[in-house]
Amino acid sequence: MKLDVLFFGAHPDDVELSAGGTVAKLVKLGYQVGICDLTRGEAGTRGSAELRDKEARDAATILGVSERVNCNLPDTVFKNTRENQLKVIEIIRKYQPEFVFVHYWNDRHPDHIHASDLVRESTFYAGLPKIETAISGKPQAAFRPRRIIYYAARYEFSRTDGSAFVVDITDTFQTKIKAMEAFSSQFYNPAYQSEEQDTYISTKEFRGVIESRARHYGSLIDAPYGEPFLTQEHLSVPDPIDFFRKGGQDINKLGFA
Repeated sequence: MKLDVLFFGAHPDDVELSAGGTVAKLVKLGYQVGICDLTRGEAGTRGSAELRDKEARDAATILGVSERVNCNLPDTVFKNTRENQLKVIEIIRKYQPEFVFVHYWNDRHPDHIHASDLVRESTFYAGLPKIETAISGKPQAAFRPRRIIYYAARYEFSRTDGSAFVVDITDTFQTKIKAMEAFSSQFYNPAYQSEEQDTYISTKEFRGVIESRARHYGSLIDAPYGEPFLTQEHLSVPDPIDFFRKGGQDINKLGFA
C-alpha cells in the first residue's frame, strides 16, 4: 500500500503523544497515513513488549491509520548505523510516503535523538538507486519522500532550526487522548493494576500537561488545541492572501524559543 504520510517514532506511543491529533486529522481529511515504531519499547519502566504491541494496535485502530509496522530495533541500544538505515529504507521504499514525520533532533530522550538522525539520513539514502534493498527477494525501487517534518516532545523548537508551524487539532484532540489511553501501561489509567513504579508520564498530572501544551499551541493560532511542527526548509506560499484567508498564521507570531 502506498501511503501519503508516514510517522516514525522511537517507541510505541511516541507518535500518539506528540502528534496524535495531527495523525487523526490527516486520516479524517482522507490521506493514507501510517506509523512505524522503531522499537517495541521493551526497556520501558512499565509494561512489556507484548503489551505494548497490543496497545499499539489498539491505538492505531482509534487513530484510523492504514498501516502500523515495527522495525524491531533494540530499545535504548539502536543507533544510526548502516544496518538500521537499510531497515528504515526498506520501509520507506515499501510505502513510498510523500511526507515523513519524525522526532525533533533536540530532545531529552537519547532514543528520540537517534531516531531523528536515523530517519533523516535514511530518507535521503532511500532515493539512491545504488543502495540496494529487497523485500521477499524482490528488489525495491529507489524512492525519496518530498519532505521531512519534525514533531516536538520534551523540548521546544528553536527559531534558528527552520520553519515552524502549528496544526489545529481541535476536532481531533479527543481522538488523540483516546489513542494515548490505549497505552494503559504508559499513561495515567486507574484501571491498570501493577506493582510497577509510577513514571512521570503515568501520573494524573501529566495528563494535565498534555492538555495545557495543546491549549498553548492552539492559542498561538487562535484555536482551542494545536500541535507544533518544524521543517528545515523554507515554506513556500504560492498565494499568501489565500493562505491567510483560509486560516494560515504568521510564523513570526509563534512563541517558540
